[in-house]
Parts: sequence; C-alpha cells; structure tokens
Amino acid sequence: MAARTDEKPAITARRAAMNLLARREHSFVELQQKLTRKFPDFDVDEVILPALEKLRDENLQSDERFVESYVRYRYSRGVGPLKIGAELSQKGVKNNLVRQALYEDDIDWLELCQEAMVKRFGELPAATQAEKEKRYRFLGQRGFDGEDIRAAIR
Repeated sequence: MAARTDEKPAITARRAAMNLLARREHSFVELQQKLTRKFPDFDVDEVILPALEKLRDENLQSDERFVESYVRYRYSRGVGPLKIGAELSQKGVKNNLVRQALYEDDIDWLELCQEAMVKRFGELPAATQAEKEKRYRFLGQRGFDGEDIRAAIR
C-alpha cells in the first residue's frame, strides 16, 4: 500500500510497521531496516526510531515475543540451537534473549538432533566411519552442537 501524500512521515512509518507486524513478529532492528529501505527519505532518528519505540512501549513490537516465535518455528523445522542463535544475531536480537530462549526453556535439543538424524538416515546405526562422518556433517550443518551430535550418533 502506497503512503498517502497528505500523511505525516511518523504516521506513515507507524502504519507500515504495524502492517509488517500484522503478518508476523519482527525484531526491532529488522523493522528498522525494512522501514529504512522502504522510506529512504525519512530521517531514521527523527521519524523511524520514535515510531518503532512507541510501538515497543505499547507492546505491539516485542523482541521477546519475536525470539519465542522464531525459536518455536525453527525448532519445528528441525534446526539446532547454534544455527537458530546465529540467525537471531543477524536479525539484531540481543544475546541474552537468544540464550534465554534457546537454553532456559524446556527444549530437548538432543531429542531433536536424534529425530533429525532418524528422519534423514533411518533407524539403522552408522555401519562405517564414513557414514558416521556424513551424519556428523549433516547434523552440524543443521546447527546442533558436537556433544548432542556425538550422543545422537551413539
């Protein structure tokens, strides 16, 4: 939807942010980047940041909610904690929020690692060292740590 020409930039930025948030949760930094690209003529410090801070104050934007939603989604897709953490860092989420969501919730990463391995390779254990290495590489690329991978392969 194009911005109306008679609208103040602050209102336009807020409306665009709310439209994005209506589709899915976004991190604060992610919203800032999207709005900056969408409205290159708007001053970031005077228009975009105040609009986003107001949304955060009204609890319409929440990095905590975003992280919980993102972790839940990626977990359901069989992605491990290392990869999820890296993705969240790229989206500008603070490390303490990432650690809290990944390791302080009731998430069994070892179980997910085992499920991902069984889904990809079946129930039979690895017969050769080359097969074990193939499984290790696969699970490592999925974002699981070495300890969980070794336990899953055993």
